[in-house]
Amino acid sequence: MSESLRRHKQCASARGPVPVAIVTVSDTRTPETDVNRAYLEERIRGRGHEVAAYRLIRDEPAEVERVLDELAHGEARVILFNGGTGISRRDTTYDVLARKLEKTLPGFGELFRMLSYQEIGPAAMLSRATAGVYQGCVVFSTPGSPAAVRLAWEKLMAPELEHLAWDVSR
Repeated sequence: MSESLRRHKQCASARGPVPVAIVTVSDTRTPETDVNRAYLEERIRGRGHEVAAYRLIRDEPAEVERVLDELAHGEARVILFNGGTGISRRDTTYDVLARKLEKTLPGFGELFRMLSYQEIGPAAMLSRATAGVYQGCVVFSTPGSPAAVRLAWEKLMAPELEHLAWDVSR
């Protein structure tokens, strides 16, 4: 890592805990069965950040849009959506977010699918994982499988969380 990048990341991490919102998009999960929420809450807090909000919503475009707008105008600087990124008729999360994101981070989806390919093979192409910026928040959207959430968190989101939250606010 270059000295300049190291200083940049150090500055970002010195800004304190990042408020993160978790949104599970599912027609079948309940707060008690939402293993992604439990996993993410533990990891977010374990890194010294805070869970600013949690929502469990159905994969309905109006609900996805409503919760995105609500959370973007709240305390969260990072919003983590999980679920609704596939290609079935009920998978609409990606479609809503793609219309709303003001800036996209195509590298997130590309890297996620590359890493996912290493684990599950060609089925990785079915994922429409995406990320970007909306109303001053960094928004991530991953598949809802626990393995996908773990992969995205551990390999992509957690290592850059402070940097992204700081960068989007400057």
